[in-house]
Amino acid sequence: MIEFTVEPPAAGGRLDRFLAERLTDTSRSRLARAIRDGRVTVNGVSVKPSTPLEPGDRIAVEPPSTPPQGLAPEPVPLKLVYVDAHVVVVDKPAGVVVHPGAGNSTGTLVHGVLHEVGELSPVGAPDRPGVVHRIDAGTSGLLVLARTEPAHHHLAAQFAAHAVDRRYHALAWDHGLPDEGTWRSSHYGRAGNDRRKFTGASAGGKRAVTHWQVLERLPPCARVEFSLETGRTHQIRVHASEAGHPLVGDVTYGRRRRIDRPQALRVLGPELGLTRQALHAAVLGFEHPATGARLRFESPWPDDLSAALDALRAAWASPAGV
Repeated sequence: MIEFTVEPPAAGGRLDRFLAERLTDTSRSRLARAIRDGRVTVNGVSVKPSTPLEPGDRIAVEPPSTPPQGLAPEPVPLKLVYVDAHVVVVDKPAGVVVHPGAGNSTGTLVHGVLHEVGELSPVGAPDRPGVVHRIDAGTSGLLVLARTEPAHHHLAAQFAAHAVDRRYHALAWDHGLPDEGTWRSSHYGRAGNDRRKFTGASAGGKRAVTHWQVLERLPPCARVEFSLETGRTHQIRVHASEAGHPLVGDVTYGRRRRIDRPQALRVLGPELGLTRQALHAAVLGFEHPATGARLRFESPWPDDLSAALDALRAAWASPAGV
């Protein structure tokens, strides 16, 4: 049984939303079904998903039955940077989808990890074993998967408490971007005119917070480190774009641009020759769910982003490139 006590800041909110923010490894639809089935109680009483919460309410959740792990392992090019009986840390290449979904039934990161380690936590949907968090298919870098149910719940709680250190490195278009700062949205959610996109100005969305620091200025771009306080879908890409500094190569939230200056970069064409957004999950730190030790991993920039960065540096280092 999983139990929560409602603190004053969460009072007034709906039960289903309260649980969705804390049990991030379980879909909203499964949580709603669990509430309707009586597997969730508030102060010992079965209630509706929309039930408003009050300070001190005691919520008990009966974990759903473990679904079968039906994915067939497949060899997928992946770099496993850490493996033990509880967790797996993967350095994902750009272009690899994290788990099966519409149009991606095979060849995902989950298929590849199952091929390498043989077992992942069955918590959550059957096609997402071990998945505690995700990064976009076009984003490269680090993420952690759980191998056991206790590890899965422990990691999910860390993400819910914003106790996981996630830092992303990116190339953004620099239009007067300050040296550092924070972007905040109180209504982050799906865009009303395109359900595949997200926005910080959604009707009834969630809180989203992104911190940034400029590491290097290479006009017309900047190398930026982003630190996530919340982890909404496409959060960095949306916040950067809506602030006027979209990520280089982001065809969803940016625009294709021709680089006229410096002249040496014209040969690279639009977007510095990149075929995906210039975003890399460079740092991942969390508490080991079994030992309590603090683990921290770093991933260097992949070749395509390094080539774009080197081209920017070389162009501005040479007088001929101006």
